[in-house]
Amino acid sequence: MGELRKVQRTPTGTFFVCLPRAWADRCNLQKGAVVSITESGDGKLLVDAKYDTEPSPRMAILKPSPFLGREIIGKYLLGFDIIRIEAKERISFDVRDTIKKTVSRLVGLEIIEEDYSNIVLQCLLEPSSFPPEKIMRRGYTIAAGMHRDVVNAFVSGDTQLAKSVIARDDESNRLYFLLVRILRTIIQNPSLSEKLGVSPIECLDYRLAASLVEAIGDECARVAMKTMELEGKKLGKDLCKLFLEFRTVCFEAHENALTAFLTGDMKLAEDVRDRRDKMEKMFSSIEEGARSQSLDVVPQILAAASFLRQIYEHSVDIADLVMPRKA
Repeated sequence: MGELRKVQRTPTGTFFVCLPRAWADRCNLQKGAVVSITESGDGKLLVDAKYDTEPSPRMAILKPSPFLGREIIGKYLLGFDIIRIEAKERISFDVRDTIKKTVSRLVGLEIIEEDYSNIVLQCLLEPSSFPPEKIMRRGYTIAAGMHRDVVNAFVSGDTQLAKSVIARDDESNRLYFLLVRILRTIIQNPSLSEKLGVSPIECLDYRLAASLVEAIGDECARVAMKTMELEGKKLGKDLCKLFLEFRTVCFEAHENALTAFLTGDMKLAEDVRDRRDKMEKMFSSIEEGARSQSLDVVPQILAAASFLRQIYEHSVDIADLVMPRKA
């Protein structure tokens, strides 16, 4: 519980409450200073003493190491605006290559300075321009397209289409990293939370849902890898039909799950879970159908079916996050 203050009232009817002195001193407030008072969606008042000043960019300094790529991603996700890589001597070609490959995986991060011993990265994004729902929808659109294409590639032995699916997984990951960065920024910035209409609690749900959407993309990439292993071999007609039917049910599950998450539709969310018996029967039919195929393709068939079934499990997990919208 925060510090308690008694509400007082002037003879003319104006209500007022005194600000904590320690807070006022930290903010360098003087008599006559102006503060911003904003009402949040849940009725709370936010008092901002620095509403008219730009926040200082957050900077992180890193040293070249075997884990530099992971460290850059970590600082990006934590919301740092500037990431400076400093070396005692010359930055090697391999380290520069690692930095550039890592930067290519992160939306908005650019190299703005570079010399023999220093590289400076800066995130040029304005967080208020990226509502979480918009990023989530874009990430889902990519994952859904991967799902549609990868099953077509698998049943037809289309390795080129499979390669396209694998390539799209990188873009899915980029959007996931972007969303995590935006959500963490919102949690640390009440005014941004209010502007985008996303509460800190909702940020937690978005983070979980986004990780599941990204996982759906990963499962599609795994199916694509199994397609590559088939080296152009095609499935039998009956098994192709089973896979396409299985794909349809899986696709409807994650489509309904995400719609339910974004709209708070409890009935639609429950429909996702109610599909389990149908999913298991179809999976068993694929297992049975795989027995009629040559032994050299059976492992790929069973693995691909398992990855698709896992997509359904991710859909159930998204549906479990659904909460009714407030009236």
